[in-house]
Amino acid sequence: MTAPLPEFPAGFLWGVSASAFQIEGSLTADGRGPSSWDAFTGEEGRVKDGSRADVATDHYRRYREDVALMAELGVSAYRFSVSWSRVLPEGHGRVNGKGLDFYDRLVDELCASGIAPVPTLFHWDTPLALEKDGGWLVRDTAERFAAYASVVAERLADRVPRWITINEPAEVTLLGYGLGEHAPGRRLVFDALPAAHHQLLAHGLGVQALRAAGAREIGIAVSHSPVWTAGDSDDDRAAAELYDTLTNRLFADPILTGSYPAGLASLLPGPVAEDLEVISEPLDWYGINYYNPMLVGAPQPAAAAPAGSSFGGIEIPPDLPFAIRQIEGRELTDFGWPVVPDGLRELIGTLRERYGDRLPPLCVTENGCSYDDGPDPGTGRVDDARRIAYHDGHVRALHAAMAEGADVRGYFIWSILDNFEWAEGYRQRFGLVHVDYETLVRTPKESFTWYRDLIKSGR
Repeated sequence: MTAPLPEFPAGFLWGVSASAFQIEGSLTADGRGPSSWDAFTGEEGRVKDGSRADVATDHYRRYREDVALMAELGVSAYRFSVSWSRVLPEGHGRVNGKGLDFYDRLVDELCASGIAPVPTLFHWDTPLALEKDGGWLVRDTAERFAAYASVVAERLADRVPRWITINEPAEVTLLGYGLGEHAPGRRLVFDALPAAHHQLLAHGLGVQALRAAGAREIGIAVSHSPVWTAGDSDDDRAAAELYDTLTNRLFADPILTGSYPAGLASLLPGPVAEDLEVISEPLDWYGINYYNPMLVGAPQPAAAAPAGSSFGGIEIPPDLPFAIRQIEGRELTDFGWPVVPDGLRELIGTLRERYGDRLPPLCVTENGCSYDDGPDPGTGRVDDARRIAYHDGHVRALHAAMAEGADVRGYFIWSILDNFEWAEGYRQRFGLVHVDYETLVRTPKESFTWYRDLIKSGR
């Protein structure tokens, strides 16, 4: 019998997450401009199932139905993202009033249902006009982002208690510009580093713009993984350290310490010292997106190395100075990611040790798993016991981290709905609610009931 879940402090945020491009659909409705992901998904071979997000889950038209599901779930907060090109079709200049009105209505609906809106201003969908002008490889995009942040905050700050500037700058840098597996599909490898700096600068400028517009409780959502060394050799340790630097420290160090890891500042553009003062604007909280640890070692000798490898559907080139290995002996999600709940406790411990009193209060802004469980033909019930076990384990690991002294204020499940999962298309299902992509019927899964009961119990 599973032991009762531990008790969390009063006021702890239990939430769910989603992003605009993955759920909204209506890509040409009401004056929305195209994004980098519109263009990327329109190129043959970019999305594994050949699908597009033109409809997605139709949240743009069905948001009231989705908010009603969240109210039934009992969450205290909903983390969504604002489509930059829905508000500013060219990325700057003319404001699209109808696009901004949608988020105004969504925020009102959430507030009326007792759910705190937590908007993310950038969740990967760069306005295409800006992408064509260089995207995150150029400094101008950071300045455009700050102006966009002002527009959104001036409309919504009176009702929004918490803000997220940017979601997962590492993925945009490494997958979008480095490996070309995500939009904009560039394969620049280490020449992608300017995209990291400019997103971080956008974050800092965005914090300033949000505060000037009256926003409060500002944070960022950064993907983090414990990095495990695959072997005992010096080369293995060096490879793991480099991977940790590029995926964890490259983004957290400038935000939390005002400096880049040793040796990286010289590879980045702009007046780095002056920019770091902006990037390290004090935060009210720091969001971590956790899915699994990464096992990393030295690349194999050329004669033994495969032509390439993959992890979670991402193709890894064979000529990088590190190799990602599979973690053995762990259950895998349908995405091929190992299930390691205690990695969340380990990660939080590492962040506390690394950053000490410079680490703001934490919030788990994403944690979730992909399992393709559908409705039973006879009962209609979606039995996703593996997802329940996944979240049960991670909630316990989070509580253990808090018992060790971590200041964690919330936990957001990714995601409320099955949705368009980027380059995977509709092949991966993360939702607490099943979506039939033909009819768009929503069916709460058993994990929905589990999470509702957890929230209701006060634990």
